[in-house]
Amino acid sequence: MAQTVQTKPAHLGKPMHVRESTGYRIFTVFNTILMIIICAVTLYPFLYLVAQSFSSEQAIIQGKVSIIPVEFNITTYQSVLAKGDFQRYYLNTIIYTIIGTVLSLFTTALLAYPLSKKHLRLNKFFTPFIIFTMYFGGGLIPNYMLMVNLGVKNTAMGFILPGMIGTYYVLLMKSFFGGVSPELEEAGELDGLSKFGVFFRIVLPLSMPIVATMLLFYASGYWNNWFNAYLYLDDKENWPIAYYLKTIISGASTSADPGEVSAESMQVAANIKSCSMVLMSLPIICVYPFIQKYYVQGMMLGGVKE
Repeated sequence: MAQTVQTKPAHLGKPMHVRESTGYRIFTVFNTILMIIICAVTLYPFLYLVAQSFSSEQAIIQGKVSIIPVEFNITTYQSVLAKGDFQRYYLNTIIYTIIGTVLSLFTTALLAYPLSKKHLRLNKFFTPFIIFTMYFGGGLIPNYMLMVNLGVKNTAMGFILPGMIGTYYVLLMKSFFGGVSPELEEAGELDGLSKFGVFFRIVLPLSMPIVATMLLFYASGYWNNWFNAYLYLDDKENWPIAYYLKTIISGASTSADPGEVSAESMQVAANIKSCSMVLMSLPIICVYPFIQKYYVQGMMLGGVKE
């Protein structure tokens, strides 16, 4: 009886090398060049601001500054840091940002999670109601009166409360939560977890990409917010750093008689805006690399619609 012998294909067990087509190589080169150009265009304004903040007033006026400081000095930074209670304002901003971000993440997640459940019938009413707020608002005066009547004016909550929940962020988290496997939630309930236990011990740990994305959005929003301080914080001791720097910029933009100001004051007025922007942007830039991978995942996965 003849025996059939099966031979192993020669390519098994060896890596297969797929030859790239000419079109693909051209696309790769073009894409790389395009990304380099985009990165250069994106970075140039910030590098220009940094260089301008360390340059002299004469160099700025004569247009000599590009991305390298000319006649290097730190006069502006010394003036800004020496003005008023700069450390207090920075501390206020850190406190507002931490408290506001935590509260915003908590309330946004608690609102988005039930909205992601299709079996809840009232979602057909609540979801359009929430989306409605993206296009129509009460207006500035009603919001101001609301904060006054709530008794939060000139307090930390007066700064945090108006922007605590973002409608777009609710919809983004709702979309992400909708992709969590219902079988995992059912398994948690079978193990004796309550609805809150399932949410905090199963859903949230699986949703770190979207949580990190919302953390970055909310934190940067609170850090850069000065308008709420302008409306609701009358006491100067409660100001955040953004509003303090805004007042400095406004003061530097107010022209005075050149004969009545010193050379140092003219130096500060020349590049005060650049210095202020650098001081405001630096903390967020330092935080971003640590959550960048979660940010990308959250934007990609949270944006998927069924």
